[in-house]
Amino acid sequence: MVCTVDHLASSAGVITLDRGGSAVDAAIAANAVLAVTSPHMCGLGGDLFALVHDGSVTALNASGRAGSGADPDRLRAEGRDRMPHLNDIRSVPVPGCVDGWAALHERWGRLPLSDLLAPAVRLAAGGFPGSPLLAPGGEFIGSLPGAGDFASARRAGDVIRRPGVARTLEAIATGGRAAFYEGEFGAGLLELGAGEYTPADLARSNADWVDPIEVEVFGHRIWTIPPNSQGYLLLLSLAILGKLDLPSDPSDPRWAHLLVEAARAAGHDRLDVLYEGATAPLESADARRARIDPERRSPFADHTAPGDTTYLCVVDGDGLAVSLIQSNAAGLGSLLFEPRTGINLHNRGIGFSLTPGHPAEYGPGKRPPHTLSPALITHPDGRLRSVIGTMGGDAQPQILLQLVTRLLDLGQTPGELIAAPRWVLGTGETGFDTWRPGAEVVVEVEDGAPWSDGLRERGHAVTAVEYGSNFGHAHVIDVLPSGVLAGAADPRALIGAVAGL
Repeated sequence: MVCTVDHLASSAGVITLDRGGSAVDAAIAANAVLAVTSPHMCGLGGDLFALVHDGSVTALNASGRAGSGADPDRLRAEGRDRMPHLNDIRSVPVPGCVDGWAALHERWGRLPLSDLLAPAVRLAAGGFPGSPLLAPGGEFIGSLPGAGDFASARRAGDVIRRPGVARTLEAIATGGRAAFYEGEFGAGLLELGAGEYTPADLARSNADWVDPIEVEVFGHRIWTIPPNSQGYLLLLSLAILGKLDLPSDPSDPRWAHLLVEAARAAGHDRLDVLYEGATAPLESADARRARIDPERRSPFADHTAPGDTTYLCVVDGDGLAVSLIQSNAAGLGSLLFEPRTGINLHNRGIGFSLTPGHPAEYGPGKRPPHTLSPALITHPDGRLRSVIGTMGGDAQPQILLQLVTRLLDLGQTPGELIAAPRWVLGTGETGFDTWRPGAEVVVEVEDGAPWSDGLRERGHAVTAVEYGSNFGHAHVIDVLPSGVLAGAADPRALIGAVAGL
């Protein structure tokens, strides 16, 4: 079974499985299609994290590092106290996606990389129908330097061709990661960077195998990526929540209140404790839980809103499972396009700090704090239960907290939990400033959700927000006791699809 945000990507994954490919092969094939069709969420110019279950859980961190020219003093001299959000190469670490593909394929690939990338090459060269989330913005996107591929798109279904991306994928298929980082794309990135990167920065792999982190709650073990990923917020929230007296009815406002408070208790100090190499503060769950008032909003300092990313998951016939997330950070990323290939570049560097001496301070060779938070669930004996994840910027752990609780505590089906209404913490700003001091946090509640009045009565500021991408594009594949796979793709993505053999 394959579950992605785009039916074209899900189809590529299923075809790969049908031809004997592994779950990893299918995930790469699907992600490659998304890199073509979904530049507003992900692409070759972004980062990647993955969890793989092959009897045990393995974690891959393929997030990029700042170039050798990274200079925080220069930014501070310009009067900045935060990293530039858009249109600035200094917020573009070396993209890690292709290194992630190479590492995954080397370990679990069965089919040649050329076979896996072929569907994406065909779509990039021959054209694909622009999605309802991409095509209407074509005129704006096409006006950006290097983004002429999108200039003619106006309506959903308008055909978009990306010849530079097709050429790049063909080069990767034959020459591997070196053909990308040291080929046409790499040369263009060095030129665009104007000293931000060196050839050695591009020659260094961005893919590292890391030890996953996990907690046991609701009779299962939930796994994610360690820092620099914010995935620990999901685990810490669940550890806090697991010993609270949750209502059995998720329409009860107290249910939403306790989940909101668990998320706030877990995340209020995120800016201080999230950086590459940090130890996830999971042991603090009891102390944080003690500060929660079960009936009133607790006085944590906090702040939020979502961004753009894509999550996909695959389980193959042998039980190999992949939970993979890949992202530009904010929408199209930095709004900078590598001019030779037309590949848009992420802006994940916005996670860096400009506070002198901060562990996450912008600097050469450093990885920024990351919002990407893939998840995987096993039974206590290690058997696979589920692969699950979502887009959503800072809100990813909050969305996953709701989905995992519905799945494991309430016993809802994938279709029920994906379709259910959601809340996120929001500031209405960038989607990456949730925990910034001074921001006014509001509980954004999806239109039609039953909790608004009850949350207000408990002291929360609440606003209703239109159903849609603000609440994530979440997907899940669940292994039923019978061994049958049950999956659901998020309808908020409009063209998402779950498909199986």
